[in-house]
Amino acid sequence: MQLQLISFVLIILHCMDYTGCQQHSSSRHRQHKQISGVSSGCQQGGCLTCSDYNGCLSCKPRFFMHLERIGMKQIGVCMTSCPPGFYGTRSPERNTCTKCRSECDSCFNKNFCTRCRAGFYLHLGKCQESCPEGLVRSDTQRECVPRCPAGCESCVNGETCTRCRPSLYHLSGKCHHVCPEDYEPNDKLMECTPQVHCEVGEWSEWSPCSRSGRICRGQENRTRQVIQYPSPLGTPCPEISEIRECQAKRKKCQGGRWNNGKRRNRKDKGNQEGRRERKRERERERERNAGEREDSDNRNKTEHRHRRGQDIDPVSPQDGLVQ
Repeated sequence: MQLQLISFVLIILHCMDYTGCQQHSSSRHRQHKQISGVSSGCQQGGCLTCSDYNGCLSCKPRFFMHLERIGMKQIGVCMTSCPPGFYGTRSPERNTCTKCRSECDSCFNKNFCTRCRAGFYLHLGKCQESCPEGLVRSDTQRECVPRCPAGCESCVNGETCTRCRPSLYHLSGKCHHVCPEDYEPNDKLMECTPQVHCEVGEWSEWSPCSRSGRICRGQENRTRQVIQYPSPLGTPCPEISEIRECQAKRKKCQGGRWNNGKRRNRKDKGNQEGRRERKRERERERERNAGEREDSDNRNKTEHRHRRGQDIDPVSPQDGLVQ
């Protein structure tokens, strides 16, 4: 009787370890569950073996075993990737999720953080409360970033900007309020872009002279092509076409009008007739004036001879006889 009591006490002391007790009390039941792979307490598709109380006990290949704490109990969960704050380690026996360092929000392994918790700043895979010299803390990125030049919102180092603050234009790692010479602002990209000036080709040959109606003078033109169109503030393009007056080449084109034997314009004909009539009238006037001058000369000559005859009296025969 005492021997049975001692055996019972030893069993109770042994069962104070919950895990051992669980294994002792339901070994046959769990073995059956492990062989079948089915349990009412195991809902994860990645589980290879599981129990009603502890969840997944082992995972299928390529899955990671992650222990989730619920109160005082830990439940095994099989996952394709570890949750934030944990990193995965693989081994031939099992793949497990291991917790990152306390200052890491996420990590690649136990020695390399990829994001820090609030109050810490990432630098070279380490989470630090203060940044090295030349770097400043970024609360949004939780990183140690370069001390950027004035006007920079982000930069590679203290001399090279990657993004400028609003209303500033980026050019070659610098931020500008006004773009330098030969550059112009691009408000869409917030960058200074090179100015582009217009370029045109050579003039073409003049076209044949074209006339309108019977007018002898016409027009001819020439053109040239635009090789490079300008940017908004670049040098604009000059004229790419020209027109000038020209003289049509026709044998009977005289005086600016066609004369091909047909009846001319009445107005022109009337003007020509008027000019001829005025010319004939001037000729007749000159002839009258010439005739009048000739008559006047003749009269003057006759009067002159008459006066000379009166001044010299001729000797009569009778006067010659009287001595």
